[in-house]
Amino acid sequence: EMLQSLLEQTERDLEILLINDGSTDSSADICKAAAQEDVRIRYVFQQNAGVSAARNRALTLAKGEYIAFLDADDWWESGKLKEQLKRLEETGYVLCSTGRELMKADGSSTGRTIPVKEKITYRELLKHNSINCSSVILRRDVAREFPMEHDDSHEDYITWLKILRKYGCAAGINKPYLKYRLSEGGKSRNKLKSAAMTYNVYRYAGYGRIRSCIFFCSYAVHGIWKYFH
Repeated sequence: EMLQSLLEQTERDLEILLINDGSTDSSADICKAAAQEDVRIRYVFQQNAGVSAARNRALTLAKGEYIAFLDADDWWESGKLKEQLKRLEETGYVLCSTGRELMKADGSSTGRTIPVKEKITYRELLKHNSINCSSVILRRDVAREFPMEHDDSHEDYITWLKILRKYGCAAGINKPYLKYRLSEGGKSRNKLKSAAMTYNVYRYAGYGRIRSCIFFCSYAVHGIWKYFH
């Protein structure tokens, strides 16, 4: 589903980098077959090194002006990249995210969507992470300036904070172009562990314990609203 959604994007100059971070399932066979069938696809295997290393590996290989991330269990609606590139051109921002629809593990819809504001500021992002990694498109040079790190935390959230701290605002398209699968093995499904990881985000961002606790409380309130509103 992920691969098919990439191939259905309307952008002609599309480079697809499939980074296999040491998987032990049938992912390798699927990716190799896809790479043989489409010249736009490049398959890369690496020994398991974590999600940050996998995304950073893609950054070193990518040739385009922009880069977008898509996890293996998520997928996009057709037209996502086209609309995001248009929004970046209109706003002059370096990063754009979209809304997302929450999907069950079997791929069917939960009926819930998570909206995103058309303009996301650094101060707003500190209160809660409204930027989902699989929805993001950003300038490649900016992504390389702030590579992902700290897999013991929410590595993408740390990167968005660094980017907005320097470049100001991010753009948002409030349409669920991203279909986000709620898999049982997902990194954020363990809420206690995810909470500790979120607190670590603020510490890695350079904030003291008190301010980190304040930001975390705001994050928790927004998280409850997001999934139960």
